[in-house]
Amino acid sequence: MADEKEKKAKPEGGGEPKPKGEAKPKAEGKPKAEAKPKADEAKGKGKGDSRRKGGGKAEPQGPAIGEAEPPARIPRLREHFEKSVLPELMKRFNYTNPMQAPRLKKIVVNMGVGDALVNIKMLDAAVAEMATITGQKPSIRKAKKSIANFKLREGQPIGCMVTLRGPRMYEFYDRLINVALPRIRDFRGVPAKSFDGQGNYTLGITEQIIFPEINYDKVEKIRGMDITFVTSAESDEEGQELLRLMNMPFRQRQA
Repeated sequence: MADEKEKKAKPEGGGEPKPKGEAKPKAEGKPKAEAKPKADEAKGKGKGDSRRKGGGKAEPQGPAIGEAEPPARIPRLREHFEKSVLPELMKRFNYTNPMQAPRLKKIVVNMGVGDALVNIKMLDAAVAEMATITGQKPSIRKAKKSIANFKLREGQPIGCMVTLRGPRMYEFYDRLINVALPRIRDFRGVPAKSFDGQGNYTLGITEQIIFPEINYDKVEKIRGMDITFVTSAESDEEGQELLRLMNMPFRQRQA
C-alpha cells in the first residue's frame, strides 16, 4: 500500500513534485510604472508641437519679471493743463492750493434722433456715427413720458448719449477745438453766453460731418448734437477762464 501511494505522488514524467509554496517565475519585462511616464511625455510633446506648429493660439506673453510695463501716453492737453493752465489759474484767482483750481471733469455728448419713431434703423446709424466720433459706444436714451402731439410714447428710444472721462475726454476735446470747429463754414468762434451758472458750458453743433472721422458719402442724414463740458468751477467766470486757457475759441466781444 505504501508503494502505491508513492507512485501516485510522483508525476508520470519521472520528475520530483514541486512544492506548493513556490510561485512560477514571471517573464522578464519592463515594469508597468515605467510605461506611464512615457505616455505622459508623449502627450506633453504633442501639445507643445501643436502650439509651435500653429495648431493652437499662442498665449500672450506679458513683461518679463523685473521689467516695468511701458507707460501710457499722456494726452497733450492734459500736459498743457498741468504745466500752463493750472499755474495761470492759481495766479488769476489767488488760490492757495492747486486742488482749488477748476478742472475739466467730463464731456457729455447728446444726439437726438426723432426719426427713430418712424424708422428704428436711423437710430442704429446715429449710434454708429457717434461711436466713430467719440471712440466709445454710446448708450440709447428712451422717452421718459408720452407726448401725444409728437406721437411719442414712454419708453421709446429717441436718442443716444456718450459720457467721456480721462484720456478719451482730452483726446476728444483736442480734436474738437483744433480740427472739427475750424471746419464749420464761416466760423468766427463759439458764443460765451452758454454757461449754466455753475461753470458748465454747453455747445450746440448743427452738423456731425465737421468731424473728419465721418465719411460724407455714407451719411444718411445730417444731424446735430449738444456737447456739454462739465467742470469743477463754482462760477461761470472760473469755468470760462478754464476753457479759454485750454484754447476754447470763444467769440470776441465787439466794442
